[in-house]
Amino acid sequence: MSEPLFAAVDVGTTGGRAVVADLDGVRLAEVRRPYATVTDRPGWAEQDARDWARCSLEALAALPAALRRRITAIGLTGQSPSVVPVDASGAPVAPGMIYRDNRALAEAAELRELVGTTRIHRLTGHTPEPFHVGPKVLWLRRHHPETFARARWFLQPRDVVLHRLTGTFLTDESHANNTLFYDLEGHRWADEIFGAVSLGPVFPDAVPPWTCVDGLSRSAASEVGIRAGTPVVIGAGDSQCVAYGAGVLAEGPVSEMAGASSCLNSAVTAPLRDLRVTHYSHVVPGWYTTELGVNTTGAALQWAVRQLGFHDFDDFAAHAAEGATLVLSDGVDDPLDAAPVFLPYLGDGERDDPAIRAAFAGMSDRHDRRVLAYAVVEGVAAAVASVLDVLAAAGPPLEELRVSGGGARLDTLGQVKADLLGVPVLHLHDDAAGLGVALLAAAASGYADEAGSARAKLLDRSTRFEPRPAARSLLEDRRAWFDDLHRAAPLRLPARGERPAVT
Repeated sequence: MSEPLFAAVDVGTTGGRAVVADLDGVRLAEVRRPYATVTDRPGWAEQDARDWARCSLEALAALPAALRRRITAIGLTGQSPSVVPVDASGAPVAPGMIYRDNRALAEAAELRELVGTTRIHRLTGHTPEPFHVGPKVLWLRRHHPETFARARWFLQPRDVVLHRLTGTFLTDESHANNTLFYDLEGHRWADEIFGAVSLGPVFPDAVPPWTCVDGLSRSAASEVGIRAGTPVVIGAGDSQCVAYGAGVLAEGPVSEMAGASSCLNSAVTAPLRDLRVTHYSHVVPGWYTTELGVNTTGAALQWAVRQLGFHDFDDFAAHAAEGATLVLSDGVDDPLDAAPVFLPYLGDGERDDPAIRAAFAGMSDRHDRRVLAYAVVEGVAAAVASVLDVLAAAGPPLEELRVSGGGARLDTLGQVKADLLGVPVLHLHDDAAGLGVALLAAAASGYADEAGSARAKLLDRSTRFEPRPAARSLLEDRRAWFDDLHRAAPLRLPARGERPAVT
C-alpha cells in the first residue's frame, strides 16, 4: 500500500499555492498561481478575493496526478488578517482588504476608546490597529453602508478557500483572534466588544486549528482531481503554521515567517500583558503564540532588486555579501560612515505605526551599490531585531531564531541577524509554512508521532549562523543609529493638519 501523503493550501500574499509532503517532511511537489495586489491609494492594499479560491484550487489541480491520488488529508493556511465581505452564497461583494491596508485609522482608535486599550488587549490579546480585521469591517460599515448591508459573512482568505472546498462557513481560533472580537482565553466570540460597537454576528463559528471539517465536496473534488470526502483540516494563520513547522512549541526558540513581510512568533502558556505584544491560539492545545511583525522585509529586498538596478535576486545577494565585508571588516575606519542606514518601512506604514515611512540616511557619493545592498539587508535585520527587543522585554527568552521562507535564501541576512541579536539563527531549507500545515493535517489525521519526527528532520536540514563578537561590536553604533531614526518624527508622514505650509 502506498505511503500516505498530505497536501497544504496556502492562500498567501502574492498567490495561492499547493504543496504535497510525505511523513518525512519532504516536499514532493509545489505549484503556485500568482495574483495581484492593488495599492493605488495611500494606505490601501486590496486584492480580488475571487483570486484567493481560484488560484488555490488551480494550484491543487496542477499537482501531479500520481501524488493527488495518494493525498490522505488537506490542511489550510493563509495570509492574515485580511478580509472580504461575502453574501450568503459566499460570493464577494467588495474587494478584499489585506493586512497591509491601513485605511481604518479612525475605526481602530474608536475601538480603543470604546472598549479601552488595556481591556481589549486582556480580552483579545491584541491592541486595535488598522492592521486588524475588526477596524476594516467598521470602516466598510461607515463608508460603504450599502455594501456592508449586502454582506452575510466577513471571511479571511483561508476561510474563502475552505468554503470553496467543503461548502462550509467556518473559521479557526487563530483567525478569529485577529478580528479583535474573539475572547482569547475564553475561546468564544466576545459579546462585550460586539455590543460596544453595535455590531451583529458577522463572522462564522470558530473552531480549533486541528479540526477536521467536512470532507472535500464532490464538486471541488471534480475540480481538483482529489478523492471526494478527503478530510480537510481547517488549519491556522500562516505564521502559526510556520511556528508549528519550525518546532516552536515551547519557550526558547522564536519563529520568523520571512516572506514579503515577517511575522515573529514564540510559544507561551499564558498571554503576556505587554500591550505591544499580540497573541494567537497556537495549533497545539494549551499553548498560545505571541506575534510581532514587520510589514515589508522580503518586499524591501525585492524593492531593492528592482529599484537599485540589480539583474536578479542572486545579483543583489552577491553585492550585499561584498558590502558586508566592506562595512564589517576589522580594518574599516568608521562603521557608521561605511554605509548608509536603511529603514525598510515601504508599505505605507507598519501594523503598529501607520505613519512611519522608509528612508536611506547618511548617504554619500562614496557609497556604491555594494554598500547600498548591504544597507538594505542590515535595515531588514535591524527592523526584525527591534521587534524582538519588544518581545524580550515582555518576558519570553530568545534562545534561537528559526527563519523560514524567502528570507532564508539570503545568507548575509541570516548572519547579520545573528550578529545583531547575539543568538544563533537557523535558516530552514524547507518551507515551514507549507510543510507545517501539511504536517498539521497529518497530525490531525492520526499521524501525530510521524509529524513530530518530520519537524525534527526539518531542523536537522537547516543552516546555522552563530553570532560573531567582532561583528556585533561593529554593529552596535549602527544599530543605535537605526533606533534613533526609527523614533524620529521626520520619518513619519505628518497628518494633513500638521503639514508645514508652503511659502
